[in-house]
Amino acid sequence: MTDSKKLRLFLFLAPLLSGIILVFAFPGWNSDLAMWVWLFPLLAVLWPWRDAEGVQVRPFWRGYLAGLAFFLPNLFWVRHSSRVIGGAVDDSWVGWGPELMGFGAVIGLSGYCALYFGLWAWFTHRFARPNVKTLTQDLWQVSVMHSLKCAFLAAAAWVACEWLRSTTVFTGFGWNGLGTAMHRNLVLIQAADLVGVMGLSFLPVFAACTAWNTLMRLVFAYRGEGTCKTRLDFTVALVLMLVTAGYGMLKLTEGSKGDLKVRTVLVQPYVAQADAWTGRLAQQIYERLNKFTRMYASAREGKSPVDLVIWPESALPVNLHDKFEQLPKGWHTRYFDDLLHSGEFSLLTGTEILRDDGKSHVSAVLFHGHAANRQEHHKVHLVPFGEYLPLRDIPPFSLLQGVLPGDFTPGDSTEPLQLIKPEVQLIPLICFEDTVGRVARKFVREAPQMIVNLSNDGWFLNSIETEVHLANALFRAIELRRPMVRATNSGVTCFIDTHGRITSRLNDPETGTSFLEGVLPGEVSVPRSGKLTLYARFGDWFALTMSVSCAAAWLVARFARKATL
Repeated sequence: MTDSKKLRLFLFLAPLLSGIILVFAFPGWNSDLAMWVWLFPLLAVLWPWRDAEGVQVRPFWRGYLAGLAFFLPNLFWVRHSSRVIGGAVDDSWVGWGPELMGFGAVIGLSGYCALYFGLWAWFTHRFARPNVKTLTQDLWQVSVMHSLKCAFLAAAAWVACEWLRSTTVFTGFGWNGLGTAMHRNLVLIQAADLVGVMGLSFLPVFAACTAWNTLMRLVFAYRGEGTCKTRLDFTVALVLMLVTAGYGMLKLTEGSKGDLKVRTVLVQPYVAQADAWTGRLAQQIYERLNKFTRMYASAREGKSPVDLVIWPESALPVNLHDKFEQLPKGWHTRYFDDLLHSGEFSLLTGTEILRDDGKSHVSAVLFHGHAANRQEHHKVHLVPFGEYLPLRDIPPFSLLQGVLPGDFTPGDSTEPLQLIKPEVQLIPLICFEDTVGRVARKFVREAPQMIVNLSNDGWFLNSIETEVHLANALFRAIELRRPMVRATNSGVTCFIDTHGRITSRLNDPETGTSFLEGVLPGEVSVPRSGKLTLYARFGDWFALTMSVSCAAAWLVARFARKATL
């Protein structure tokens, strides 16, 4: 094999290797090492030691390859949603149609997300690639500043691309950025209250780039082709990590004084989505919800042992107002009146609300005392292709009208729900809203608050999606410094404190599985002060700053080229 063929093969395999290594940083493996080393094979392509004659790097496509290698296995669980539509309740085959549609969804979403890897690779190769001579032969001061500039631009571009992915094209899809891979590192992730989870992604890219530059200097010096051996730029990266860790340890040692305690019960019905659609288990589901609630919330000796009971998203088998008259008239009113009279507690449930004007909402409803005393919240951030069909009348999207015949309507209010006893505000995040920081922060007020997520991960069967969802969601507790509870139909029902620690979760004590029917009681400590974090006040300011920095670098380079013409 000729040298040029070997080089072309390397340019093909190295990006794939980077993407594959990155897969191991996320739920399913949770390798801390993978997050810090995955970038090196791709940097070997984008920041080569020498320019290869007759071989084009094509940085966008190299980055795109890395993105595909990462997202195809990372998002493989998406295929289950179409299988559930086809009637699947487990991993059994449900026919070519649903199976092919599921694989098409994985390929389509992965192909789209990989575009941002390609964009990053193009920018990094074009505007942030170090000059080998400056890096290895110039004075150490010049070399260090050059390396830091290149590493900063590469890290800034990564954060900017994650922000673009989370905000553009059908409201964006920001799952599994590099910051999310750090979800088990409690010390480093505390900085999310300053820069958000996307801002955390800056650190591993910056560290990898400075480490690469340091390695390049050492290799050139060993070959006798370079004179500069400074490691100061990598030291700067280590100092940045230490400062981040120091901030995290400071936050983790902060004590809480005088917090409000909310005695809470989370109910997980564990109903297969296919069974929920048919309605054949409606009676059993209502009885199950009633039994679990009374078991933990009914008054004993005149006092209720809990303050709040939470049912998950779409917990009610029939929409709250019974639009299609599936139940006897007034049935829901009698059901909730009877249940709420059993004790002095509030009940929060997910349901669909279908209005007479034809609009329908995915909603959360908070009851207290009786059925008529309730607060309603309508989900504001809908899931494309799940709760509405984008570009419904335009091919090829119009071909999916048979699967999604109608759209839900987003709500327009970001006012928290008010718990009466104790006086705590509830931030209602429904389904995937708990993975979108810019949505969650709109509910924040300077008052005692807790985040409540109502989810139904039954769409993805017993897959890794539930752990992936949790890993992306827990950062809302850190970003806003509000405790969080998650009540899911199937998935991970749990309590999360203001530092992102999962303090309690519903698992089978023998097998450890979270796919079961059950109830999780606990006590939520809610800070009385309700202080606003930097992220709560200014949102994705860091990601926007990084985006502006990249735009400025592009403009400077463009004007510099024009000046030389």
